Amino acid sequence: MGTKEVAGLTGSDAERCAEEFLKQHGLVLLQRNYRCRFGEIDLIMRDGAALVFVEVRMRASEFFGGAASSITGLKRERIVRTARHYLASLRVEPSCRFDAVLLSGREGEQIEWVKDAFGEFGE
Repeated sequence: MGTKEVAGLTGSDAERCAEEFLKQHGLVLLQRNYRCRFGEIDLIMRDGAALVFVEVRMRASEFFGGAASSITGLKRERIVRTARHYLASLRVEPSCRFDAVLLSGREGEQIEWVKDAFGEFGE
């Protein structure tokens, strides 16, 4: 999300909020803001044996479709390509999934965690 400000919170604030939320649910942070030539992944976490690529989105209101609608097909494609780049650096490829953490409200107080938001990896 970069440093774009929405309703008083920056993108970094939203990512920290999502990270803390996921940690409270047992996930372990591996890396923040993984970047390569294909794009960026906000959070890479571990959920048990699974590797989880997390996209964090925030919208102050649902007026333009809310946080979920901001994950376009092009954005999804970039995240998948970036994840493949990350996976290529590993000795063993673990099971993995793509989750989305959607924050809404004036201060990001409403959090929705969408597990396997992209369906099967590589779709």
